[in-house]
Amino acid sequence: MQMLSKGYLLVISHLRGLRALLSSTDDPATREPSSILIFVAVVLALLLAILEVDQHSAALHSLGLLSDPTATQPGLSLMGP
Repeated sequence: MQMLSKGYLLVISHLRGLRALLSSTDDPATREPSSILIFVAVVLALLLAILEVDQHSAALHSLGLLSDPTATQPGLSLMGP
């Protein structure tokens, strides 16, 4: 029987460990989502909402759901009489 070198056995051991880590026995649906993924999803949802409001601003303004940003409100005077 041939003698196997220590390096060869070490490489085989590492490859078996890597295979155990990469095995598909764990169900991907049960894994916890990463926090950066949740953050990116929230930011993209907010950007989509901003773009939708911007795209339909004329229709929202005509329905009274969006105020005119240049209009002043006389009842909210901060300087006083």
